[in-house]
Amino acid sequence: MLLYVHVPFCVSKCRYCAFASEVMSMDALEDWDAAFSLEAAHYGRLLNKPAVETVYIGGGTPSLLPAWAFERLVKNLRRNFTIPGDAEFTMEANPDSATDMDLMRLWRSSGVNRVSLGVQSLDEAMLRVLGRPHGVADVHTAVQRLRAAGFANLSVDLIWGLPGQRLKNWMDTVKAAVRLGPEHISAYGLTLEPGTPLSQIVEEGTLALPNEDEAAKMYLKGGDFLEEEGYLHYEISNFARMGFASKHNQGYWEGKDYLGLGPSAVSTLSGRRWENPKDVARYTALSRKKAWGEGGQELTPEVRARELLMLALRTSKGMRLAEYKRLTGRDLVAAEGKLLGALRQKDLIRIKDGNLRLTRQGMLVSNLIIGRFLFPDER
Repeated sequence: MLLYVHVPFCVSKCRYCAFASEVMSMDALEDWDAAFSLEAAHYGRLLNKPAVETVYIGGGTPSLLPAWAFERLVKNLRRNFTIPGDAEFTMEANPDSATDMDLMRLWRSSGVNRVSLGVQSLDEAMLRVLGRPHGVADVHTAVQRLRAAGFANLSVDLIWGLPGQRLKNWMDTVKAAVRLGPEHISAYGLTLEPGTPLSQIVEEGTLALPNEDEAAKMYLKGGDFLEEEGYLHYEISNFARMGFASKHNQGYWEGKDYLGLGPSAVSTLSGRRWENPKDVARYTALSRKKAWGEGGQELTPEVRARELLMLALRTSKGMRLAEYKRLTGRDLVAAEGKLLGALRQKDLIRIKDGNLRLTRQGMLVSNLIIGRFLFPDER
């Protein structure tokens, strides 16, 4: 089982962000802490202190937590879950709040062995477009201090396809990220979420997104460069040096069970999925009523097959055709021979050793390809 904890606090809301987060106040922090303690204890009892393969503290900005709140969080986790000494234990951080060496040493001594740093860009102009609370110098300082605190597994997040961004800007950021020396790089294409300030700026015409051709070049050339530099492209948006792929995220893509704690956290256990309320106040009220895990969705074989297709095709390994047939009774190669042939001819897929996988060109248009399989009547 995988374990995820959502810390919903940030310094401010970035222009592109649609995640469940809010500006931290002491009252909200104490409410979240009390509710989280109750939820962790509930599942610890219900599941008999289960062993977890990985722990991931995400957000929001977990690195904002003061020492007392972080210590209490980890004590709650260890009291209610069995966390092996060699488990991958990830924590998200932002460069502007990854500054306190004593706090970083506390993270490390508490078991955190992997940090995912929300860099997003190494271009000052693009950071301003995104509304990030840090500058490029803050990134370099954070990396130096994380290394000094003993972190040997560092991931950086980047975003491409930004308003006003050109191919050269993106490649300069990718090259600068490699010079930071992280073991893992996530490179996400921008998704303009409705209602966000960045979406409004684009709609008003103040800034324009890169055209389709330039955005495609960002993805392909950025990926080529990272692989040349020794980062294996193991998932649509993720690159890692050998042995440093994210075990937690791989668990999601492989369909493993996971428990999510905190506001907006999603859980999938024993064929059922549910989601916590998104804001701290509603999450706190849920915890007071001890109403965790109510409602949700039963995952039928048909649903699991759709998710297998959507998630496995994101990875470089691809989807096991035998597993798809086991869940659906459907031989995908026989049923979709014409579509598969057309995709192979365009160098968008590969079929080898019983696996169907996307090429990098295919990953660029993965949503379209997956949609063709999921909704054959709409072709």
